[in-house]
Amino acid sequence: MDKDYYETLGVSNDASKEDIKKAYKRLAKKYHPDLNKEDPNASERFKEINEAAAVLGDDKKRPNYDRFGTAEEAFGPGGFDFRDFSQGQGFGDGFDFGDIFDQFFGGGAFGSRRARREGPMRGANLRFEMEISLEEVAFGTKKQVTIPKLETCDVCEGKGAEHHSDIVTCETCGGSGVQTRQQRTPFGVFQTSSTCKTCRGAGKEIKKPCKKCHGDGRVDVRKRIDIKIPTGVDTGVRVRVPGEGEAGIKGGPPGDLYIIIHVRPHQVFEREGDNLYIELPISFSQAALGDQIEVPTLKGKATLKIPPGTQPQTMFRMKEKGIKHLNKTGAGDQMVVVNVEVPKNLNQKQRSLLKEFESMSENPTKKFFEKIKGIF
Repeated sequence: MDKDYYETLGVSNDASKEDIKKAYKRLAKKYHPDLNKEDPNASERFKEINEAAAVLGDDKKRPNYDRFGTAEEAFGPGGFDFRDFSQGQGFGDGFDFGDIFDQFFGGGAFGSRRARREGPMRGANLRFEMEISLEEVAFGTKKQVTIPKLETCDVCEGKGAEHHSDIVTCETCGGSGVQTRQQRTPFGVFQTSSTCKTCRGAGKEIKKPCKKCHGDGRVDVRKRIDIKIPTGVDTGVRVRVPGEGEAGIKGGPPGDLYIIIHVRPHQVFEREGDNLYIELPISFSQAALGDQIEVPTLKGKATLKIPPGTQPQTMFRMKEKGIKHLNKTGAGDQMVVVNVEVPKNLNQKQRSLLKEFESMSENPTKKFFEKIKGIF
């Protein structure tokens, strides 16, 4: 055989018409030129798939092909012509070639579908990275930022023309926004539809473009925008500012502005979720005797009670002294970890008092070895 159509479709020689139909639908979607513009071989591969399906899906052509094994004998002197096949006759009742392309590609068969018409389009969203302090997170803040963006032209109000009368029906496509072209090939007649290059699918063209925006309907600006940052945000949170993205195209709605938050590290506090952590030094006597100490918080100083006998690295919870929850009531806690500082430079009196204290105290090391006696 000059061409193995069964191999082209990836089916066996005894494949049913339904198997051929399924194989064709799968391969047509995979190799359609409109979906594989970067593949230079897609168009040729697509033709081969159509040729194979047109033969194997035809009750008369398939036996002829199986018998003679050549495309010429299968098609006769007129060459390959898939026009009947493209109209749904190749697979008989229940198989509509046009329906396949409507389903997969949004139009009729072999490029005869109507090109997508370009109407009003939503403007692009914009992204702005913002760094804020932990205090601003705790209490919320307002910021003013300057954003380079495209805004609707204030001269033509986005129309792109100096006057409304300067917008006329496109002469190239007659206002349809689509250009249709027919081309006869060895495989039949191709009819293709594409977006009109003159009006870019709008169906209208501008005779006298606006002098400020040059017909685009949008101009470059640097706009100052007030941003409200809610309490409780964290690094990575996106704050949406509706309508402050780029202006829409041809009267379309504007996009949105997204502020991406980054919280600066704090010199005193560590944040975990909505809780704050702080390490606070206390003296040996404060830990042993107990005390009331002042603790820094984001709202100022607060009092914390240290009970007698507090051990190093003890953690105390100060309820709802942390960060307010984002978009709901309540707040996190502030966790205070106390570090007992051992004095390094003692005077003679301090040393004497500590020795007296030691003589009256139970030796913890000795007590420990008594506890593990018999193990070592």
